[in-house]
Amino acid sequence: MAAYFHRRAWLTRISVLIAALALAACHDNGASAKPSANQNPSANQNPSSMQPVATAVAAASASAQHSLQMWVRYPQPNTSLSPMAALGKQIFFDTSLSASGKVACSTCHDPNHAYGPPNGLAAQLGGEDMQHQGTRAVPSLRYMGFTPKFTRHYAVPDADGVEDEGPTGGFTHDGEVDSLHEQAKIPLLNVNEMANKDAAAVSTKLRAAKYADQFTKLFGADIFSKPEKALEQATAALEAFETEDSSFQPYTSKFDAVMVGNADFTPEELRGYVLFNNPLKGNCTKCHIDSPGPGGRPAQFTDFGFEAVGVPRNLEIAANHDPKYFDLGLCGPTRKDLAKETNFCGMFKTPTVRNTAMRQVFFHNGRFHNLEDTLRFYVERDTAPQKWYADKNGKVVQYDDMPAKYRDNIDHVNAPFNRKKGDVPAMNGDEIRDMIAFLKTLDDGYSQHSGAKQGN
Repeated sequence: MAAYFHRRAWLTRISVLIAALALAACHDNGASAKPSANQNPSANQNPSSMQPVATAVAAASASAQHSLQMWVRYPQPNTSLSPMAALGKQIFFDTSLSASGKVACSTCHDPNHAYGPPNGLAAQLGGEDMQHQGTRAVPSLRYMGFTPKFTRHYAVPDADGVEDEGPTGGFTHDGEVDSLHEQAKIPLLNVNEMANKDAAAVSTKLRAAKYADQFTKLFGADIFSKPEKALEQATAALEAFETEDSSFQPYTSKFDAVMVGNADFTPEELRGYVLFNNPLKGNCTKCHIDSPGPGGRPAQFTDFGFEAVGVPRNLEIAANHDPKYFDLGLCGPTRKDLAKETNFCGMFKTPTVRNTAMRQVFFHNGRFHNLEDTLRFYVERDTAPQKWYADKNGKVVQYDDMPAKYRDNIDHVNAPFNRKKGDVPAMNGDEIRDMIAFLKTLDDGYSQHSGAKQGN
């Protein structure tokens, strides 16, 4: 399914959506007092006062549908896998490759949960005895294909020349590696995950696997006598599977169907979409870019950049019970090469928000377990910090999961983080519910094929 994209036209349409709903809101405010977040919006409004809102929403929706259906080029699904990818698929689901015999890649990256965690644990359990807890939440492996290599300074052309977007790219929460096969090696050797002691341990398990003959057919009869090479080829096969198999980039959400004119947003979803784009409200597109990429590439809903949000410390992670331990993302402790670049401390990679509504755990440390709390934290982090941060000796310790000397790295410039204690949050309860309605349209499974009508 093909289409072409013009970014200026896209931005114009988003502006129309925001302006239409803003004007409708102004008219509505003039007609009657705005209800509180806990009130039914229709309770204090008669049908005639709601009509301009409905008209504006309908007009904006029709405009968006008419334009967007020509803007996206969706990939054709692969009907078969290469021998390399077919081998990688078997490796991905093989629990025998772990020291415990109970953990496969798919254990934490469950295909039934968008290749993310199947539960709400802040960090998964693994290791030889299945009692070792990790230190970070499991990210989804979907929509990783366009991830650029890590760079400290990502240059983006703009009207004034070139803008430095800062650190960008790489895989894992800290961008430590630049390829999916390097990423795959991490859990195979991590003591808290599959817990193989070294490449030789992995090679021994591969030799005993039911697909060993396929492995030697692809890489040579003597491959298992070269443990490092065997590990490298196994992770290359995993990368081939994650790249070729369409289930890693299905684009089967309602949002995708809307983009090609095969579905319409409900009024709630449309309002949420406008909030998502509104730089004074959700401002989500500052990092979670929703516009198609070069050549009509479907929206990835991430800029692949890094941000210091100041997420509260999560004591569900055992490592955090040590008051001297801090996970500082780009500058350690997992990543070592940027330890001295303290202006990066506390920054973690911006994930895609595709399929975010089906997750049970949010942020790098799994601090939140549902979307509503996650969004409320965003808009109340600074306006009501006492709701989110621990109290120590009668004083709220804001940004308690970062040493004080690095807290200037936290974003205080961009909405919704540009407020102070006691200010009105960027979004109220009704707006948060609308935002969640929109985010649910990003979950895959609405259709069977990219951008298709529901169920098709």
